[in-house]
Amino acid sequence: MYDNTCKFLAENFSADFASWLLGETVTLTAIQPSELSLDPIRADAMILLQSENSILHLEFQTIPKENIPFRMLDYRVRGDRKYKGKPMRQVVFYLKPTTSELAYQTSYDLERTHHEFDVIRLWEEPADRFLQYPGLLPLATLGQSDSPTEMLRQVTQMIDQIEEPTKQSNLMAASAILAALRLEDDVIYRIVRRDIMQESSIYRSIQDDEKRSIALNFLRDGFPAEAVARGTGLSIEQVQQLQQQISTVPQS
Repeated sequence: MYDNTCKFLAENFSADFASWLLGETVTLTAIQPSELSLDPIRADAMILLQSENSILHLEFQTIPKENIPFRMLDYRVRGDRKYKGKPMRQVVFYLKPTTSELAYQTSYDLERTHHEFDVIRLWEEPADRFLQYPGLLPLATLGQSDSPTEMLRQVTQMIDQIEEPTKQSNLMAASAILAALRLEDDVIYRIVRRDIMQESSIYRSIQDDEKRSIALNFLRDGFPAEAVARGTGLSIEQVQQLQQQISTVPQS
């Protein structure tokens, strides 16, 4: 949920991420994982954006994983195969404070191969930095500040000033979701306007994911599709698609 929220922000506010990470405002378009022959499931926490002159590869992780350095090398090689000679900036974002050494690993070595990438641990970044661009506002509560609670309050006040309803609701929802990594739910919902948040596409997507997860559990327990549809609010077509998904998974 947290990784995908960050991915949503990078996709929909790519110019803000470019200004922060590349130091210039450039137009970025998403590269579909299939273009690099990547399994979509494997690529769920990453996003590839490209401009005319470069590629920006972002990975969002809540918990450090041992395979991240290899993934970075793998994606870099695939990117060069597809876009020969095009520079690629690779950044791994760690969202939640940790003392794991994996969060400080910035290279991958294999015999004579040495590959480097950048790592940003959000809790070490000054929170004020994220207040400079609308698309980065939801990250501010995860940054370094005297009080995450007051930072979230400041963020919501700034989002309230955004006139475009869709943009406002998406940023409000993303701010609430990511704040849960630092704050208790009751603190968040005292600050965040739920009416705005519930109108967002992020919020609806999370609700749909929860419904699908519940439906999958019911289907695995043998409940008929019609009953699952009634109990979860999904359409019968959606439930039938989930049934097909289960039937195509190899049995161990």
